[in-house]
Amino acid sequence: MSRNIDRLSAILSYIKHSFIGKDEIVDLLGICLLARENLFLLGPPGTAKSAIVRRFSSCIEDGKNFEYLLTRFTEPNEIFGPFDINRLKNGELVTNTDGMMPEASLVFLDEIFNANSAILNSLLMALNEKIFRRGKETKKLPALMFVSASNVLPEDEALNALLDRFLIRIKCDYVDPDLLGEVLLAGWQLENDAAHEKPLMLSDDIRELQQQCRKVNLEPIRKLYVDIVHNLRNTGIKVSDRRAVKLQNLIAASAFISGRESAMPSDLWVLKYIWDTEEQVEILASIIDNVIGKESHEADHPQARKNKVPDAEEILKEVRYLKDKWNSDGLSFEEKNVIKDKLRYIQSRCNWVKNVEQKQFIQVEIDALWQGMLQAI
Repeated sequence: MSRNIDRLSAILSYIKHSFIGKDEIVDLLGICLLARENLFLLGPPGTAKSAIVRRFSSCIEDGKNFEYLLTRFTEPNEIFGPFDINRLKNGELVTNTDGMMPEASLVFLDEIFNANSAILNSLLMALNEKIFRRGKETKKLPALMFVSASNVLPEDEALNALLDRFLIRIKCDYVDPDLLGEVLLAGWQLENDAAHEKPLMLSDDIRELQQQCRKVNLEPIRKLYVDIVHNLRNTGIKVSDRRAVKLQNLIAASAFISGRESAMPSDLWVLKYIWDTEEQVEILASIIDNVIGKESHEADHPQARKNKVPDAEEILKEVRYLKDKWNSDGLSFEEKNVIKDKLRYIQSRCNWVKNVEQKQFIQVEIDALWQGMLQAI
């Protein structure tokens, strides 16, 4: 096990070296690979979404990568393969999947929310059950994981089912301006194939790690995890029973890649990336960071200690959003409680804003909203 974990860690380090400022994304790719769960990237063009996945896939020595840019005109044949013409003449509907998604080790679907109804149901089954079904055909997919990307979140409720199939959601933005010099150098090396020698790993070794990952003991954090799920639901963040069960795989993966056989509270850091809307990013970070605490342990996953300084503008934007929502007509008692819970978490997040003037300004807005809530009682 140790040897294969070391290989995976070497691959992750190699990709981090190639893509400066993307450590968070790369680490989550590693977590999802071990957990055999799907990852969604949200970000504008030119933020290296497809390049990272492509480089990651190239490190699977015997694997097959399938990458496709979806449009609203994409047909099932382009994803799953065409019908075998020779067998079709004999009345058999058999798909020729050679080189297509049903044979891929790692699948990357760009602009996934362009998917039309013709391929939606087949995609949902593939993403959720790792099974391809077309007519009488049923095939178990060898995919180690699925990754998708989009510039925007879905507006059509019918497409929310697609987003739901990706447990981890992460924003992929432009890198910090201070890192631009390193980005240019790393990009130049990639363009000229001057990067370090690429570490490789067999897909069967990854599958073995995926099986071993399931053996991680989650009992030490079971009660804490249950409390968090209840807490998130009370805050208005949807965590279905199905998702709650599957999220355990991510927690186990964090412990496993950190070299532990048992989970610890810091492994809950992965729950910061289960948002449905961008407004939930800060709220989730506040809730989970408060649970994790500020003490660090040598056995923690590195990302567990990277508590981000909150964006003051984003916090202010969320406070004003809650103010507008509170002042809207027809709110139920339950909806009012959800707004209050969200405001509490935003207030705790505000304490971490470094700029004193910004912190005081936001606090005035928060206090005014609390005052308005009290007057409404």
